[in-house]
Amino acid sequence: MDWDLIRIFLTVVDAGSLSKAGQTLGMSQPTLGRQINRLEKITGLTLFVRGRSGMELSEAGLNLVEHARAMQAQAGQFALKVAGNSQSVAGTVRITASTVVATYLLPPILARLQEAEPSIGIELVASNTVENLLARDADIAVRMFRPTQGDLIARKVNELSLGIFAARRYLEQFGVPSCMAELTHHRLLGYDRDEQIINGMKAFGIGAERSMFTLRTDDQVAYWELLKAGAGIGFAAAFLAREAADVVRILPEVNIPPLPMWLTVHQELRTSLRIRRVMDFLSEALQPLVL
Repeated sequence: MDWDLIRIFLTVVDAGSLSKAGQTLGMSQPTLGRQINRLEKITGLTLFVRGRSGMELSEAGLNLVEHARAMQAQAGQFALKVAGNSQSVAGTVRITASTVVATYLLPPILARLQEAEPSIGIELVASNTVENLLARDADIAVRMFRPTQGDLIARKVNELSLGIFAARRYLEQFGVPSCMAELTHHRLLGYDRDEQIINGMKAFGIGAERSMFTLRTDDQVAYWELLKAGAGIGFAAAFLAREAADVVRILPEVNIPPLPMWLTVHQELRTSLRIRRVMDFLSEALQPLVL
């Protein structure tokens, strides 16, 4: 049995369609379909029911899912052991970080890393989802929370200061709010499905709800670009605003708790010279930054 077929099978199960699974795996939909047909031919089973809503597991497929996940877990553990015992610096390290950190903070650091360690290749995953370090979706994660899994090792490297900001052109047109309560009378930028901003405003006694945001997006890079364009008042990392001449901080007296920044790695990888080198380099680069 080809392990790649099992991996493809599970990806289609989790994605629910060939098109979404293809985006995850970097494969075309026809190629993915042929691989599923190949697996069904090998097993002699119809694993999926194809319909308008996507790919639904058949009864035979349902009976095999848990066994396939067990194989996936064992393969992940095997890969972790191999990587952890590697004494070579040369190779690839996969780093995941939020879209803001990956776009605006890490690029110059990774450029310096390339100069210092040319034999190490870097794969950067810009994602706000929690990449599964246990399944080797990434080797190192830069996250704004401390992981709770016992198999993960986390190192706090900095704190991300937050504030309330608006473009100068917006404030010239609509004025500057004098207190948090006045924010509700302005054009506010918010997240679409993420409730982080809503919960933060409620902590300040403001009954926030999704409808009060005139423009919403869960993409944090798009959110920042909307703020810079003058679309409204928003909440952002202070280090972003310091690089934007036309963005002004408002209500600086409002104390928004900073977000801790953690570097996280699976404990099996701490003995890998390559991953340890990248971990140490990121730590040394991020700690002195004023964020």
